[in-house]
Amino acid sequence: MKTAKRESAGDVRPGQDIVIAGYAGLKGSQMIVREQERQLRSRFSEGYLRQIGEGHDQVLGQAVSIFKKLGAIRWEEAGEGGIHTALWNLSGSFGLGFKIDLYRIPVKQETIEICEFYDMDPYDLYCENCFVLVADNGGHMEAGLRQEGIPAAWIGTVTEGVAREVFYGKVHRYMDRPREDPLYKIIERKMLE
Repeated sequence: MKTAKRESAGDVRPGQDIVIAGYAGLKGSQMIVREQERQLRSRFSEGYLRQIGEGHDQVLGQAVSIFKKLGAIRWEEAGEGGIHTALWNLSGSFGLGFKIDLYRIPVKQETIEICEFYDMDPYDLYCENCFVLVADNGGHMEAGLRQEGIPAAWIGTVTEGVAREVFYGKVHRYMDRPREDPLYKIIERKMLE
């Protein structure tokens, strides 16, 4: 699996915005479908699974130049451990916290359904071509990325201190330390069958 890459065009400060570019857990859900298609057929049609498994994650190969052009200060590619780990690592590297709205993170319905089947969190699932960005103007960053055809959402702000606050609906909690990517459990399950 790919390790996360963190890049920089400046320093992160409280008050800056956090933006997600790409879809949470998409690559992990595609890998699960390819490895567990037979088991998943008990709930999903063969055509639906083929659509997910053969779907192509958008390749953000030229994304770094786009990020810089739109004013990104820092960015980290989400990989193993998904969006959760990327957020944790990026904020921890600066000794800062954040407040984010979990429901704003781009995630495909297919990923949610695969994760529900295996009782996993899509925000913990392996990602590829998905980035956590920090910018002075998250709205501008989100709009610019969408104009480039990249799914994106402003999800929150960098805060002083180390609290990593997550809001979803009326629920508020603090983010737990990332755990092992749930993809490993599915891959291990396949090997044991």
